[in-house]
Amino acid sequence: MADIRTAWIGLGGDWRLSGPSLDEDDGLETGVVISLFTDRVADNGEAGVAATARRGWWGDAYADASGDRIGSRLWLLAREKRTAEVMSRAELYAREALQWLITDGVARSVAVTAEAAGQAGEVLALAVTITRSARPVVQFRFESFWKGQ
Repeated sequence: MADIRTAWIGLGGDWRLSGPSLDEDDGLETGVVISLFTDRVADNGEAGVAATARRGWWGDAYADASGDRIGSRLWLLAREKRTAEVMSRAELYAREALQWLITDGVARSVAVTAEAAGQAGEVLALAVTITRSARPVVQFRFESFWKGQ
């Protein structure tokens, strides 16, 4: 069954047209975009985050499975400098956000690589590779979602 395709365009998610209708996909791209670019609630005591500014979706408090949360903590990196430690955290946060693909049996594995892109390395780029059973490997690259210090 097809879903409306949500693609990452520029600095945000958007729907694309296919002729006079909205474009469709199998839901994978939409799931990845929502998982990576929706703000996940920060953990209690997360460095630099006030207890009243943890963001995230209020509906996570009512998740069917305990601890099930939507989104990623990539937003925590918006003011960070481009260091190897920040790149490692970006990979960790992206894998954490996409873990549901493996848990729910959508994918066998998810690989994420973060790197500095752009002319001066000012952009955090994510390369995501999703391996599914009996289906082609899917790759996504996101570059324009974050510019560091």
